[in-house]
Amino acid sequence: MMRIVSLVPHATELLFALGMGPEVVGVTHECDHPPEALERPQVTRDMLPAGLSAGEIDSAVRERTLNGASIYELDRKVLGELEPDLIVTQALCSVCAVSYDEVAELAGELPSRPRVITLDPKTLGETLGDVRTLAEATGRRERGIELIGETAARIDRVKLAVRGLRRPRVAALEWLDPVFVAGHWTPQLIELAGGEDPLGLAAEPSQTLSWEAVAAAEPEVVVVMPCGYDAARAHEEALAYASELAALKAERVVAVNASAYFSRPGPRLVDGLELLAQILHPQRLPNVPASSETLVVELARIMG
Repeated sequence: MMRIVSLVPHATELLFALGMGPEVVGVTHECDHPPEALERPQVTRDMLPAGLSAGEIDSAVRERTLNGASIYELDRKVLGELEPDLIVTQALCSVCAVSYDEVAELAGELPSRPRVITLDPKTLGETLGDVRTLAEATGRRERGIELIGETAARIDRVKLAVRGLRRPRVAALEWLDPVFVAGHWTPQLIELAGGEDPLGLAAEPSQTLSWEAVAAAEPEVVVVMPCGYDAARAHEEALAYASELAALKAERVVAVNASAYFSRPGPRLVDGLELLAQILHPQRLPNVPASSETLVVELARIMG
């Protein structure tokens, strides 16, 4: 039996989706899906104090990053006691996980000499490539092929449903203080869902913009998706910046569960795609998974 430690939530989700849940022996403090992941020992902790505002979080992250410090701490003792054969991590985002260099250094010191795999997808296609990578590494090749096929079929259904429709202009806001417009796979999701993203750059990092620059793009739909936040927290953030959002003069503003469906490049990105398509074209996609549908919060009426 393989002993696996996952140091990123999307890798944890993917491992469980591949049927490797029983062999996952350690996870991060942010691994909350599926619920079984909460039962595993946690090998990281958050170094930022609780209760910070969006602006305070951004300032703290920038300060620690400039000083070469991570916002997460790796519990080396617990990791060593777990005796992993495989550690799955990432190097794409210093805000999303412990330092890859720290993980690689520690892996070389552990008696179990674990293999380290890093997953760093920047596009939707690369997230499917990660399925292949982990499936091969864990002996779940057939299940990996099935998972990719299931995901591709759902993507094709959305593409077919929105074919030929007018594409509304969409602003995907990944943070509100300062404003970050979503990059990486999110512009692709918007396009596949039947929208047009005039701000985000596919396969590129999220970028900061002024509220004025967002308004100049004349978005018709604004999707508030603060990185790592669930729908309730996204709703709170949107209400806190209601006047700024109202100034964008979009026809609709919605807050979504970014943590579940957009921030993590794992198996649930396709749920995010279906949710976006339902937001943009409800007449063509009236039915999305109930778990997704209940996480959309309308704000336009609240802001008047």
